[in-house]
This record gives sequence, C-alpha cells and structure tokens, in this order.
Amino acid sequence: MPKLRVNILSLSFALYVLSFTPLSYALNLDKAKSYILEGDYKSAISEGERLLAQDVSSDELYYILGISYLKDGNFLRASDIFEIILREFKGSAFSDEAKLGLGDTYFLRGDFVKAEGYYKDLINSNPHTRLKAQAYYRLSQAGYKSGNTQQGQEYLDKLKQDFPLNIESSLNKDLCLIADSPSAAYYTIQVGSFANITNARNLTEKLIQKGYPAYMEESSSKGQKSYRVRVGKSALLQEISVLENKLSREGYPTKICP
Repeated sequence: MPKLRVNILSLSFALYVLSFTPLSYALNLDKAKSYILEGDYKSAISEGERLLAQDVSSDELYYILGISYLKDGNFLRASDIFEIILREFKGSAFSDEAKLGLGDTYFLRGDFVKAEGYYKDLINSNPHTRLKAQAYYRLSQAGYKSGNTQQGQEYLDKLKQDFPLNIESSLNKDLCLIADSPSAAYYTIQVGSFANITNARNLTEKLIQKGYPAYMEESSSKGQKSYRVRVGKSALLQEISVLENKLSREGYPTKICP
C-alpha cells in the first residue's frame, strides 16, 4: 500500500481551537486515517480512543479503530469493536466490513469455525456485497487451515470463476492465499511478488543486508512462474505481527501469510 499522507497541517490553527463541530470531527477522523495510511497503527488507536473519550461516536470511527487494533495485533479489542458496529449501528455502511474484520480476528486467533461463520454470514446477508471476493478468499484459507480441503478448493474455485482478473491484487493484504501450501504450520510476511526473478532476488538481498530473515519462494500458476519475497517464519502470530509492523513502517507492502 502506498504511504499516503493526509495534509491537514496547512489548515488554519483556528480549526484546532474551535469547540467540537462536524468539521472539526471530520478533521480529527482524517488524522486517524492518515496514521493508518502511514502504517502507524498505535497513533491511529490513540487518536481514535481520544475521540471516543470526548463522546465522539460514529460507525466510521469504530471501524477505523477496529482496523487499527487488528493491524496492531490486538485481536480481542478489534473483535469487541467490530461487534459494537454490528450491534449498535444497525444498517451501518460498515456492516460488511465489520463482519469481514470480525471473521479475521477469529481466523488470526486460529478459530477457523467462528471465522467461517462470519464470512458466510457476510455473503448470505448481502449476496451482492463488494467484499464477496475477500470472503471467498478467506473461506478457502479457513478450509485448508482446518483440514477441510474440499471447502478450501470449493471456495478457491469460486474465487477463480467469479473473480478471474487480478485475484490476489483485489483482496485484503493482511492474509495471503495458502492453497499451494495448505499444511503450512507457521506464519510469514510477504513483501513482494514478482514475475522477474532478478527483481525478487534484489529485494531479498536488500532485506537480508538490513538484517531481516528474508527468503524467496517460487510458485507457478497456469504455466506462469512468480517469485515471492517473504520475511520470517514463526508459529507465533504475535511475533510475526511485530515484525510486520516494523516492515510496514519502513514502507514495504506487507501481508501476513498463514
């Protein structure tokens, strides 16, 4: 994800000393969003919690907090926040995102049955959701991780059939496809995927020179090879989440791969 920055520093200082208005709220929300785009999830959390302490409440604010806690590795808090959106903001524009996020909190804690429930509920409650590709993607992973290879293959086939173009680039980057390695017993971080092996090698060597345990994996699909650059291997998700956050802060496009 490009490291974008929301430019609010050029605004008049008076905007920051006015009492709360919808405009000042919007500016504060933009500040929290900018932290997320920069990969600074702890600052996004601090800003969001500060707004909540001021009795500022909206489904969008809760969603920003949920995503930030999820990316920061606090899955329990993220789960609580996504549930608040579904419980207290009926008909929210973020309902689908909250269900997907809630499923992710359980997936990343290894509770694939509960994760599947939320992913399926997302699809069943809104068959036309724009998040259907992401839901199929996760259901495929959950099937493989729980040993249900039939489900894993079923949803992978649906994903390829219904969303044949740029499948991987259209999906959330927190997780990655494991159909080529359904029995993986560790977590790792993917920081790049290349058609050119030289580009993959260059990035791998650069990461190694910076002290990261980087390595390269070759994969093949429909006769076309690709080369994935990954960092670290650990059975502990929390450990990998810390490493992922560090890489993200340095500007690398990261995703955790179970």
